[in-house]
Amino acid sequence: MIAINIKKTLNTADGEIVLEVNKEIHDGDFLTLFGKSGSGKTTLLRIIAGLETPQSGTIVVDGVVWFDSAKNINLPPQKRNVGFVFQDYALFPNMSVRQNLEFALKDKKETKKVDEILEIMEIQNLSSMKPDHLSGGQKQRIAVARSLMNGPKILLLDEPLSALDSSMRLKLQEELASVHKKFGITSILVSHDISEVFKLSNRVFKISSGSITDDGSPAKVFANQNLSGKFKIVGEILSIEKNDILYIVKVLSHNEIIKITATQKDIKNLNIGDKVLLSSKAFNPIVTKI
Repeated sequence: MIAINIKKTLNTADGEIVLEVNKEIHDGDFLTLFGKSGSGKTTLLRIIAGLETPQSGTIVVDGVVWFDSAKNINLPPQKRNVGFVFQDYALFPNMSVRQNLEFALKDKKETKKVDEILEIMEIQNLSSMKPDHLSGGQKQRIAVARSLMNGPKILLLDEPLSALDSSMRLKLQEELASVHKKFGITSILVSHDISEVFKLSNRVFKISSGSITDDGSPAKVFANQNLSGKFKIVGEILSIEKNDILYIVKVLSHNEIIKITATQKDIKNLNIGDKVLLSSKAFNPIVTKI
């Protein structure tokens, strides 16, 4: 378990804010930090990794103190058992894929781990290539592989898929879910993509101006209710058209257009471009604005 109780003053485009977090993250959680740019999401990741220092507070992981301002304890990043996947990949351009992975090893003699990770991530064919010759999706896969080299207990992901096209994003979302499950890692993701949150996370911290305003499952945080039903799909409203006494709502989800019938009451607060959650109840589709 990760127990975080920290404060740090941040200077943002909207002025000075205080990042204040007092939460526990359970082993095996796939947690997403969701909020506007400048709200403190990436800073929180960097604080957990030891790349930034809070002004006050504590971070305790499985009973081990990583940070305690009162006791002057602050473990350096290399002593924190975390893997970090940066938004810009942060690969060494002058090194091959294999060399990038070898560089990440704490024990340089354990080169067998490189072959193991290359196989698990299915990137053996890329091992001799340099980053400049790889696609964005391949670079991100290498970045994830490198973060796993030392068997981290916590995987930190700073918008790792934001620069990819939709088809590659969907494929790598599946890979991240697989890595999370296979390695039993506690994963913390920064994302602005609601569909990504629903696909990957069991828990969400919604952050606004440094404060966690909501904490719960994606359905609870974004729909303000616990939805039940046979399916839950996140999408974006493309059009709302009247058809006799009903309305036809077209929703785009994962490059597929879904048509839903709705009443005037159902569409009262809906507009084109709104993010919505489609769910079912008693075989009837429900459109909920998020």
